[in-house]
Amino acid sequence: MRAVKTVISAAGNLKRENPTMNELICLRAIRDVNVPKFLQDDLKLFNGIVSDLFPKIKEEPIDYGILEEAIRKSCFVTKCIQLYETTVVRHGLMLVGPAGSGKTKCYKVLAAAMTSLKGQPSVSGGNFEAVNYFVLNPKSITMGQLYGEFDLLTHEWTDGILSSLIRVGAIASETNKKWYVFDGPVDAVWIENMNTVLDDNKKLCLSSGEIIKLTEDLAVASPATVSRCGMVYLEPSLLGLTPFTGYLTSGHQWLTACWFSFKVVCPSKDLRF
Repeated sequence: MRAVKTVISAAGNLKRENPTMNELICLRAIRDVNVPKFLQDDLKLFNGIVSDLFPKIKEEPIDYGILEEAIRKSCFVTKCIQLYETTVVRHGLMLVGPAGSGKTKCYKVLAAAMTSLKGQPSVSGGNFEAVNYFVLNPKSITMGQLYGEFDLLTHEWTDGILSSLIRVGAIASETNKKWYVFDGPVDAVWIENMNTVLDDNKKLCLSSGEIIKLTEDLAVASPATVSRCGMVYLEPSLLGLTPFTGYLTSGHQWLTACWFSFKVVCPSKDLRF
């Protein structure tokens, strides 16, 4: 039901933006919500199903205007656009992929692009807002340090890192978006406590009884958690080795020459993870 609701929400945004569109709105909403989470092999099957359901509709490329231009200056476009589309319809999402697939760079590039466009009209309605993101590794600290804990000896409540950040963000006067990034493996031990934050309640429930209202690989994550999150999957094969070798050889002419010779012997299409 959450997946259906997300599609309906995306379709509503598109309908308000383009009131004359009919079936194309439904097709775009289905694509925007589902394509980011698919692997390359899954996309072939998905496109086949879509072509059967909408045989007479020709989907035109979407013009993201100044947002796409800003992202092109930084990095890979498609996944950044998919991440933006997911943030429009979901307030909680997961960036999934192996190490080196570009997860960190993806959200940093989008945040920089949106911040540079602050105040300008957005393709999803409204204006772009600056983004502040806070990064922490939930597996490097205890649950008490993350969410807060009650001291049985002093009978005092001590806020955790996340509860402190959300408390400050909830009462902040500026309109900047705030992204709380959990950079680490998903574990049911800490992620289950986020269910009320990720669903429509948008509340962080602490063990002290306080409720903070928000203003606005997944093998061990339960379906309840996954269903509450938007998802963008990043594959290392989309990047290949070129970004890494380009960074390592920059400023070293002899390395650049060696890399050019190597590419002649071993074509780039073979240099995948």
